[in-house]
Amino acid sequence: MVKRGVAHRTHPYRVAPDAPNYGALVAVALGVPPERVFKSLVTEVDGTLTVAVVPVTGELDLKALATAVGGKRAALADRAVAERATGYVRGGISPLGQRKRLPTVLDDSALEFPTIYVSAGRRGLQLELAGTDLVALTDARTAPLQTR
Repeated sequence: MVKRGVAHRTHPYRVAPDAPNYGALVAVALGVPPERVFKSLVTEVDGTLTVAVVPVTGELDLKALATAVGGKRAALADRAVAERATGYVRGGISPLGQRKRLPTVLDDSALEFPTIYVSAGRRGLQLELAGTDLVALTDARTAPLQTR
């Protein structure tokens, strides 16, 4: 990100990794609205691992994700598969710097804010950047991904 001149900031926080409503607690710890904090979910769309980045306040609409990438069926990936493919542990999966670059879809609500927060690749650290920069860095598509 530094090489590409992307403005960003890191924010440490303390939340127990097994806490219920983990994402909402991260928002509280950071002192930001929870709709600006996004989680990265590794999924399988027609057998292809794909990352869906959605607000911690919402649920991923798997059908909408499949549609966004031209697929028919999507499901959450097994935890071990997600960790192995990304090189990150659950609760710290980042849409950036993955072991294997996976297709990424960002919920279009991210573009409503000047910046959003995503995992920086480990529990206890969030990365703040513009949604448009996240799209550029990951070659992501944007689409409405939350259940309504």
